[in-house]
Amino acid sequence: MSFHKVQSKERIFDYVKSASTVMIGGFGGVGSPPTIIETILNSEVESLTVISNDAGFPDIGIGRLVCSQKVKKMITTHIGSNPVAGHMMNEKKLEIEFVPQGTFAERVRAGGVGLGGILVESGLQSLNNPKENSVQINDKCYYLERPLTAEVSFIYAKKADHIGNLIYDKTARNMNPLMAMAGDVTIAEVEEIVPVGALDPESIVTPGVFVDVVIESKGVNWKWAWE
Repeated sequence: MSFHKVQSKERIFDYVKSASTVMIGGFGGVGSPPTIIETILNSEVESLTVISNDAGFPDIGIGRLVCSQKVKKMITTHIGSNPVAGHMMNEKKLEIEFVPQGTFAERVRAGGVGLGGILVESGLQSLNNPKENSVQINDKCYYLERPLTAEVSFIYAKKADHIGNLIYDKTARNMNPLMAMAGDVTIAEVEEIVPVGALDPESIVTPGVFVDVVIESKGVNWKWAWE
């Protein structure tokens, strides 16, 4: 991989194909990569397994991929903001694996840092875990949750330099830094690309070592989609 990581949006198809497993950052649309989503929508890529915090809204964020039937399975924390996803699930057109939000974030982090899994106290997790995944520690029952990884992570950031160091904007940071670590390949869509050395080192959240491709965002700024 070249040290100069800025590429065109079409470069994503070197890595994502039909039936790929992808992580997509964002929380209710904020922090999701709009240009990447639009590019996939206009392609023949389909049958994706998407790991994301939620199903977005029907016309915002990841929800656009869901509603266009590009997604066959989601591993997510909720789909309540996208009624189309709920209908598709009930009609067996979309497979949903629900994960409590804190557990979801920790599973992504575990995938990014190379852990074999995490232990969580028994509760809702017991609905998804067979008894053989249970561990008894100090009279408490815990369940082993496997790490989450993906072939490609699509993330969204405020600024990047040419070697992929990233700065995020407020709550658009959400799941993006964790997912940047957990993909075999990480593609960052950014609002602004600056020369190396222009970013305040103390403000960099995701180091460029985790980022393979940077593309410039041509989409809407999701902050205004809420107004």
